[in-house]
Amino acid sequence: MKIKKILTIIAFAGLGITSCDDGFLEVQPNDTITLDNFFASENDLKAATAGLYGKVWFDFNDKFYYALGDGRANNIFAPYSDYVYPFTNFTETSLTGPLVSAWGSFYNVIGQANNTINNIEANATNVSEEAKNEAIAEARFMRGTAYWYLASLWGNVPIITDNAAIVNNPIIPTNPRNDVFEFAIRDLEFAATHLPLEATQNGRLNQWSAYGMLARVYLSYAGLHNIDDRNGGLRDPEYLELARKAAEKVCTESGLELNDDYAELFTIDGNNDPESLFALQWVGGTTEYGITNTQQAYFAWNSEITGDDAAWGYYTFASWDMIREYDSDETVRLHSTFATYGAEYPEINQAAGGYLYEETDRANIKKGVVGSTKDTEGVAVRMNSGLTTKMLRLAEVYLIYAEAILGNNPSTTDATALEYFNKVRERAGMPSKSEITYEDIRYERRIELAMEGQYWYDLVRRSYYRQQEVLNYVNDAQDRAVQYEYDEATGTYIEGDENTAQQVATATAEDLLLPYPESELVQNPLLREEPVNYEFTEERVNLFQ
Repeated sequence: MKIKKILTIIAFAGLGITSCDDGFLEVQPNDTITLDNFFASENDLKAATAGLYGKVWFDFNDKFYYALGDGRANNIFAPYSDYVYPFTNFTETSLTGPLVSAWGSFYNVIGQANNTINNIEANATNVSEEAKNEAIAEARFMRGTAYWYLASLWGNVPIITDNAAIVNNPIIPTNPRNDVFEFAIRDLEFAATHLPLEATQNGRLNQWSAYGMLARVYLSYAGLHNIDDRNGGLRDPEYLELARKAAEKVCTESGLELNDDYAELFTIDGNNDPESLFALQWVGGTTEYGITNTQQAYFAWNSEITGDDAAWGYYTFASWDMIREYDSDETVRLHSTFATYGAEYPEINQAAGGYLYEETDRANIKKGVVGSTKDTEGVAVRMNSGLTTKMLRLAEVYLIYAEAILGNNPSTTDATALEYFNKVRERAGMPSKSEITYEDIRYERRIELAMEGQYWYDLVRRSYYRQQEVLNYVNDAQDRAVQYEYDEATGTYIEGDENTAQQVATATAEDLLLPYPESELVQNPLLREEPVNYEFTEERVNLFQ
């Protein structure tokens, strides 16, 4: 985490950043600001938390978001991208670039959140307790989310709440994975208590953001908490019920609905759609490194799409396992996520009347590709799509609700579970179901959230209580490194030859976690030692009295 390099004064992170949206990140710099005079108003608090929505997440978003979440899960195949195939093939090391960058990014989020919290508590003396708690809740939401990622990916990691206290001695022990989950939950429960019902600015967090993220984390923790048998097949009923209650709050009390148009969510017009409960915010119309969404450059398969030379995605495309997963009736979500033969995209290359996809030996990534600066009225520029990064959507909460109700049962016909599960399917033009199983939910999550960096975490969550099942799935059922092609005679994709240039390792239980970055092991040798229990100093918030 490069503890010595994490900033110790982060209160002014949002200053000098401007947004093409509605001014959410637009704060004018002021050279006379100091810690003593900055936290004088509620606007100052909003400026202090603005930086938590973008730049600190950049090194996570740039490649790791999809290389791990989709690449390791075998949603995508990228045989020549060394930031994707090591994860897909289970051959990453402690030196793999995106792995190192993501660890640093998560701890930058944590470091900035810590300093925002501590500076507000120490210096915001002339604002209301409600305003202070709301700003602290934003920071704790971000910190809790970062710790959920760290616990999911590395397991035992150091819990840090005061970066200044460890600058001179960064050699600190890890804390157990269950404690990291517990810490994340406490942060998110505080956020659910103090965030506003409605976001104060478009794109900021609200109470439903926190309840939705809590539902995800509770559901994950249900497979770890008080579970001794990793192949027992059962989850903790207490946390399944908490996941159900948190999701229920969002589903029944928020007043939010799914956008009728799935494809619109992944356009510039879909930025901060009400369905988006948490999204990373990037500054459109700029090429300034660190505040841009670079993913289009890595996904776009030719310069006709971007209008510039930053289009390096020809050899990054849907895996064979992903493309064959789609039900034959799936068109809405398929064409919005991957470009398949014959698909038309009128929003791209508008000057020429749109874009027709005619590649036959792959299905390139469409989600995250919006077109050139002309297509987007100046929002997309070289190496910046201007899109927000979807971190949590209402559709996921609907599926969490259904899964929490399903719980440890083999299937359910519960009317509420079916209602919200079928809302997701019906929006995609798919027929409703009268009974659902875990396999039904797994399919919906994979298809609905493909290229939104989630499927690997779904598999990890399953592995907490059905480890061997997950290992069998990734080793035996996914046909990693297999090519395919479009067969015009049948109008379908068919399996091709195995890409023998790619050697896929056999995944073991150890591969369900990532190695610590080598630079961190050198700096902090205690990462190799047994974890030390974390001492919690605050009571859990009871959200469901």
